[in-house]
Amino acid sequence: MNTSRRIFLTGASLIALDLIASAALAQEAQGLDAIGQLLKSQGRGNWSDDFDAQASQSNKIASRLPIFSPQTVTYIEQAIGQYQQIVAQGGWPVVPSTKKLKLGVVDPDVEVLRKRLIISGDLSARAGVSQAYDTYVDAAVKRFQTRHGLPADGVMGKYTYAALNISAQVRLGQLETNLVRLRSMSGFLGDRYVMVNIPAAQIEAVENNRVVSRHTAIVGKIDRQTPIVNSKINEVVVNPYWNAPVSIVRKDIIPLMRKNPKYLVENNIHILGPDGNEIDPQTIDWNTEDAAKFRFRQDPGAINAMASVKINFPSPDGVYMHDTPSQGLFNKLMRFESSGCVRVQNVRDLVVWLLRDTPGWNRQHFEQAIKSGENTPIQLVNPVPVYFTYVSAWSTGDGVVQFRDDIYGRDGVDELQISSTAL
Repeated sequence: MNTSRRIFLTGASLIALDLIASAALAQEAQGLDAIGQLLKSQGRGNWSDDFDAQASQSNKIASRLPIFSPQTVTYIEQAIGQYQQIVAQGGWPVVPSTKKLKLGVVDPDVEVLRKRLIISGDLSARAGVSQAYDTYVDAAVKRFQTRHGLPADGVMGKYTYAALNISAQVRLGQLETNLVRLRSMSGFLGDRYVMVNIPAAQIEAVENNRVVSRHTAIVGKIDRQTPIVNSKINEVVVNPYWNAPVSIVRKDIIPLMRKNPKYLVENNIHILGPDGNEIDPQTIDWNTEDAAKFRFRQDPGAINAMASVKINFPSPDGVYMHDTPSQGLFNKLMRFESSGCVRVQNVRDLVVWLLRDTPGWNRQHFEQAIKSGENTPIQLVNPVPVYFTYVSAWSTGDGVVQFRDDIYGRDGVDELQISSTAL
């Protein structure tokens, strides 16, 4: 991946893959039994689809199991046992990272890559060790990339190499660190709740211990980190005003006004004094930070920083969840772009789910409220628990272990901050 991590576009990092490294081999093993079952089936019009589906049912990456679940704790405990064995047997080899290996390449380094993927369970041992980057290796690399939150393109780029070459011992320690975090949240969290996983930049809406929807998120920058939060969502604001935090006024708005005195007008932002009256920007000395003592409020509208909706809950840090006019940011590999709040992709789906028990607020009414352009606060009849958490390793299935970049460095090992080490 020669493209900068800050502009690398991919929609694949959070898409569930049904392919596994041993898919084609599993077909061969099932052989005539699988073919016989298909020939006897009622709906024989899609033989190829049915056959592929049978061959790839086991060991899927996709799961409706929440990260916060007693079952997840059990699976990560099993994974720790497996990784302890891998470490005891010497770990896995370092894959030379000097070439952009991909499907069709024949190279001695592919032998090392195959050994590495076999040890971690991404490639079936029956695929053997050769110099060919064939379809088995391609599927195995995609499976590995998906487990690590990387673009599942099957191409060996710098971020894939960086993730591959973290030692088994370090990965074991990462699992053990996150087991403690998961155990602390494995009790009853509510019949319905929302979980924001910061390292994964992902949101789960959970109901009856099942993920009903997942949403790509944008979370805080390294120098403006999203905090850990346990709270309850109590309000949704349609067409919200945006009140700029003091940190953004100082770090962003004041410098922008120095460059472009029309910035506030162009972005529908008003300065309000302590009495609520509007202050003329021309009366402020922008070469100082005097402006930080005033309130900066942006009108609702298409360019509003929160776009169509804001999701509120009590928080000592004043953070919240919201829509964004910059939808392209959700396609980035590294989605750590905010000033601490959490931007939500497909936020309207999440809001409709949150408002389900609030009379009168079905999807149609909600969409009409957005089109009206009017600022509309809605109190939830039944507040929904929300948890901002930091889980960089977990498992939601036997043999399926997920790892993410330790973006804020909370796991204690520099090597796990791939976004920094792979530069």
